Order: sequence, then structure tokens, then C-alpha cells
Amino acid sequence: MTEYLELKATDCKHCYKCIRNCPVKAIRVSNNQAAVMQEECILCGRCFVSCPQNAKRIQNDLPKAQELLRGGVPVYVSLAPSFVANYPGAGIEDMEQALKKLGFAGAMETALGATLVKQRYDAMVGAGERSVIVSTCCHTVNMLAERHYPGALPYMAPVISPMQAHARSIRKRYPGAKVVFIGPCISKKAEAERYPDYVDCVLTFEELDAWLIEARIELPADRRRGQEDRTKDAEGKTRLFPTVGGILRTMRQSNPDYNYIAIDGIDHCIAALKDIAAGGLEHCFIEMSACSGSCIGGPCMSREAGLVRGTAQVHACAPGADFEVEPLAAEEMEKHLRLNLQPRPVFGEKAITGVLQKIGKTKPEDELNCGSCGYDTCREKAAAVLEGKATLEMCLPYLMSKAQSFSDVIIRNTPNGIIVLNEDLEVRQINEAARRILNVKREEDILSRGVTSLMDPALFLDAPGEGDSREYLAEYGRFIKLTVVRDEEYGVIIGIMKDITDTENARAVRREMADQTIRVTDEVIDKQMRTVQEIASLLGETTAETKIALTKLKETLRNDQPVY
Repeated sequence: MTEYLELKATDCKHCYKCIRNCPVKAIRVSNNQAAVMQEECILCGRCFVSCPQNAKRIQNDLPKAQELLRGGVPVYVSLAPSFVANYPGAGIEDMEQALKKLGFAGAMETALGATLVKQRYDAMVGAGERSVIVSTCCHTVNMLAERHYPGALPYMAPVISPMQAHARSIRKRYPGAKVVFIGPCISKKAEAERYPDYVDCVLTFEELDAWLIEARIELPADRRRGQEDRTKDAEGKTRLFPTVGGILRTMRQSNPDYNYIAIDGIDHCIAALKDIAAGGLEHCFIEMSACSGSCIGGPCMSREAGLVRGTAQVHACAPGADFEVEPLAAEEMEKHLRLNLQPRPVFGEKAITGVLQKIGKTKPEDELNCGSCGYDTCREKAAAVLEGKATLEMCLPYLMSKAQSFSDVIIRNTPNGIIVLNEDLEVRQINEAARRILNVKREEDILSRGVTSLMDPALFLDAPGEGDSREYLAEYGRFIKLTVVRDEEYGVIIGIMKDITDTENARAVRREMADQTIRVTDEVIDKQMRTVQEIASLLGETTAETKIALTKLKETLRNDQPVY
């Protein structure tokens, strides 16, 4: 299946904003990776527009269009009437001139095809062919009915879109030519592939912008010029099609038995299709556009123009007369939608409850329905988990509870005392080990109170940026090793205390014993030195006397020797 819209995995930060904005929850999260479910996606583009990380990528058909231009046959552009809002300084002549520079044979407004479509709508309503008729210009609305609300399919008008009608007219006028549609819509890419006999390639305005920049082609920037060029036209009423109520404003609305209703925005379209499928409506023609603001609010429209200014620009360029167009045969205007519903599993209460219990939701009041996971209710999320579209960890309250529980276990069981202060040095958290060190009986006795009632605040204010300090808490008779950690991002100061009183007391005892040993040793040494000195003194006198005696003896012996 063609991936018209996909997720760039390296850019996704798993904020689940795409799921929150997806009206049909066509996004699967598995192995910490989000992916668009192509078989359920209606290509409304809301995930693309809402993604804060720009992690969604639209299928790039520029190479395909460029290949068509190299094919040796003329290629014509059908330009969506919303271009006047996207390029407010350019008229159709300016756009055609720029597109010819890119290699196209010519460019015409899709509003010509819209004229054929609105004529068919007028005929259906005038003849009262159906009690309820829903416009089928928007392919996203068509996909919504086919894939998710098949009960509304019998009420969808069996009429081709303006893009298809215009492409067919171009092919009749230029046999053998190729057709490229350019507009603000993603789903037109799928429509072109679904009905290959009409359009050969679809480009978005964003793709055209990139191509013009690459080719260094500039469009007029003067807003008044494009408007003045188009207000000269005497015909072109169906240029209103891309605005809310634009289809109805072009129709005759000649059947008084019908109500004419315009609905824009995918959420409103879903509500309307539900009502239509339920059979509660009669005698009405419903213009339905998936985008809020109709095509002017399309996902690939420039955000600079703005919805209000863009709509005003279109209104100013749409005269009151219709285009003169060559009609198509009735059978050439027919299009029938077909059921494309993907079977969805149904899960019982026991299965849903089982998932909820795994994320700590054991009773109804635990189901917060906060929507942080992207689903409207906890039960929808549980069903998505069972379907393989979501994971347990997508529940933010569950993750917070799990993280809090895990951190509480660590803080509660660590032998070190931990005290957490805010920027005003008020106690925000204190564990049992810290309470023992500081003689605090209950946690609530000290929470939200200043640390000054427990310790010298200078220990936290003057602590070094890293490393430990040894402190003596005189009021508690305890020695501690204190580590202070400052978290500037969260504005907290964390004190980690290790009770080293026993160690310090033992060290003091060892120090006293060492001092006593040194004193005794000094005394012994002194005594021994005195003794040595006395002995040395005595030995010195005896030696001298002995030396004298021996010398005398030697001399005597020498004198007594006989003479020969």
C-alpha cells in the first residue's frame, strides 16, 4: 500500500500529539515507534500539521512530475482555485507563465471542472434524485465514509470531483496529453492513484514551492496584482469552491424542499456522517469539507496567508457568472464510492478491565480520561492496546505513578538521609533516614517549613558545587557527611546525609589511644635515654681508667725487657 504520509522515525519525540489530532486514530505505536496505519488513514493531514517536530513526511511526487515532462508528450496543469490564497500576488496568467518555465505545456484552473460538478449537483437537487445528498469533492470525506462510516455511503453524491472533471476535459481537448493537479491537499494523491484514468500526478503547493525555488523562478509578490488580474474576468463563480459554503454559493438552490448545509472540519464531518447514517435527516444537500476553513485551510497551504485573508482573497476574485464549459456526458460525471472498511475487533469488558488494571486503574475514578496518550478515554486507550495500536507506557499518569513509586522505593530504603528543599529553603521531601538523623518524628511535622528549624541553612547555601563536606550537628550530637546537589531546572536543592557519628566516635577513641601511646612512648624513650646517658658516662670513665692502666702496663713491660 502506498505510503502517502509517513513518520520520520529519527525526528519523532513520542509526544503523541499526532494521535491526539488524528480523528480516526490511524497511528500505531509499537516498540516505542509511531507509524501511520495506511489502511485506516484518511489523509486529512492533521498529524502532519500538528507535529511539533516536523516528523511527518508527505510522499514526494516531484520526480514523477519531472519524469512526465521528459516523456515527449504535452503535460498540462490543473491548478486548484485555492492558489489565489496561497500565491496572493499571482493571477492564473502568472502561474501559467511560471509553470511553462518548468516545462509544462499550459495551466488552467480546476474551477472549470468545478463548474461541471456544480451543474450536476444542481440537476440532482432539482430532480430530487435523493433525499439526502452529500458532496464528494473532498476525497478525505469520501475515504472517511468508505473506511469508517459505511452507513453514510448511500447518501454520497455519485459525482466525480472537480479535479477529475477538469482532467477529463483537458484530455478531451488535448488527446494524448498528461495532467498534473496542483493543490493544497494530501488526499488528492490517493484519489489520483485510486482513479488512474483522470490525473497522472498530484503535487502539493509545498512541492511546487520547492520546485520554483530550485528553478529560481519567482512569482509576483504584490497582493493587489493577482486580485486585479482575476477581477477583470466576467466569469469564474466556481472559484468559490475552496471556501466554506463555496459550493452552495455557486449552486442555484432552486428546490425549496431542500435545506442547504455547509460543514467544514473533520470532527464536524464525522458527527454529520453519524447522523446521516442513523437516518435522521431528510431533504438536504450537504457540502462537506474535511479541513477547517475548507480547502483554504488545507494541510499544504501556506500559513502566512491565513484563513481569513485567504478566504477574502478568493471571494474578491470570484465574479457572479459561471465559466462557459463544454459539458460532459452524464456517465462521464459518475463516480461511485465503494466500501473499504477494515474489520475492527471488538473487545469485551473483561479484556478492557484487564488492561486498565495493568496501568493502575482499578476503579472508575482512576480513569482520568486526560487524553495525554492521544485517546479521548482510558477505555479507548485500553482497546487500542488490545488491538496492538498502543502500549501501556503511553499512559502519562501511569508512567508518573510508576516513576514516583520507583523513586519512593529508592528514597525510602536508602540508608542515607535525603532532604529536598525548594528555592526558599522549605522542606519538600524528607526520608526516614534523614528524620532519624534530625530527630523528626513525622514527615508532616516539617514539610513546607523552613530548613532553619532543623539545620544551619548555610550548609546548603555555602556548600561547594561538587564533592562532600564533613559537618558536626551539635544540636543532635551527630557527625554527617553532607553532599549538596542543586537542580537549577527544577529549582530544588537536594541534601544527601550519611551519619558518620559512630565512625567519628571510633576515630576519636583511636586518636585518644594513639595519643596515650605516644605519651607513654615518649616517657619510655626519655627514661631510656637517661639510662643510656648514665651508662655511657660510667662506661666512659671506666674506659679511660682502663686505658691508663694498660698503657702503664705496656710501658712497664717494655721497660722490663732484657737487653742482649
